[in-house]
Amino acid sequence: MAASPLDNAGMSDTRPVVDWLINGARPAATPQEMFLQLCTRLVAGGIPLWRAGIFVRTLHPDIIGRSFLWRADGEVVVNEAPFEFLGTEEYRKSPILTARTSGKAIRRRLLDPESPLDFPILLELRAEGVTDYLVSPLFFSNGEIHAVSWATRAPQGFSEADIAGLEAVAAPLARVAEGRAWRRVAGVLLDTYVGHRAGERILAGQIRRGHTETIAAAIWLSDLRDFTELTDHRTTDEVIAFLNGYFDCQVPAIAAEGGEVLKFMGDGLLAIFPLEAGRDAEVVCAAALAAARAAAAAVGKLDALGDAAGVRFGLALHIGDLLYGNIGGGNRLDFTAIGPAVNLTSRLERLARDLGQTVVASGEFARHCPAGLEPLGSFALRGFGAPQTVFGLAKTGDAR
Repeated sequence: MAASPLDNAGMSDTRPVVDWLINGARPAATPQEMFLQLCTRLVAGGIPLWRAGIFVRTLHPDIIGRSFLWRADGEVVVNEAPFEFLGTEEYRKSPILTARTSGKAIRRRLLDPESPLDFPILLELRAEGVTDYLVSPLFFSNGEIHAVSWATRAPQGFSEADIAGLEAVAAPLARVAEGRAWRRVAGVLLDTYVGHRAGERILAGQIRRGHTETIAAAIWLSDLRDFTELTDHRTTDEVIAFLNGYFDCQVPAIAAEGGEVLKFMGDGLLAIFPLEAGRDAEVVCAAALAAARAAAAAVGKLDALGDAAGVRFGLALHIGDLLYGNIGGGNRLDFTAIGPAVNLTSRLERLARDLGQTVVASGEFARHCPAGLEPLGSFALRGFGAPQTVFGLAKTGDAR
């Protein structure tokens, strides 16, 4: 009868796994697929794995890192750790943290009654039948140290050949993990600072100055009223907290309706709702208007730093063609949207202030989304020859 991997007695061979990692861990397309294939290949090579985990720190505005956990009876489970995780007992007393800070491997043979149980997780693992546990540091080329853990339920634990094989895997695994981690970091940073659609284009190679395309989109331009007066005599921390809260009233509403924030301009915000497959002008304008209503309601409830008049902002909506791409000087570029449609939206936003309105829309926008809008009149806008019919929200106490 063929020997079970759990009866391993020094017959493991991880050289094919090392070669696979050196060659880029193809064809695994995602980190979880890569880790699943890694563990599967290690078991096939004679390593009696029952559980494996890897934790990689990352650059992200909301999370400190991601963990991947594999068990022999299931798939890879991915968890994201928020920044608050760093202050927990689970993290401070983790062997992963110790391996990362010391740069040294940690092994605990739990089948040995004399084995120290100096990390809380060891009690959990022993209760689950784990007999041997190894944490290996993963050294990234930039000096960072991450970690991978291996556990077995084999009656005799890991053999010395198993340990040597797992240690041989660590270096090429670190190279693969680093490459994939930094690609994810690049994507996250681009999403954070330029938006998801723009980030995808940049990663795809659209980084030359003048590389633009014409797209049709609903355009959102908002601006805070009386910002100087509102924040005068406030501390920097108070102002930043207020602005973050103010933008929190808009960004989730925009994202929920399929829009994307292109940039923050002080207390101003530029966003677009592109016309894409399955989203024609009527659908997109209705989504933008729904986001505008949600944002206006949220801003209306915002703490105005003690100002009894409350928070006042203006929001203009328009739809049209715009140039979307790279503009700048030298090697300093901005991925943005420009064109007459954006200029018209800017003029409308200024008009909203003069009219005492919170939300205004162009006649073209109202043509695609008449429900919920009513005409405010026809107005001459600087830079545009013909007067523009302007609309506001219908049947709302929208004027301030």
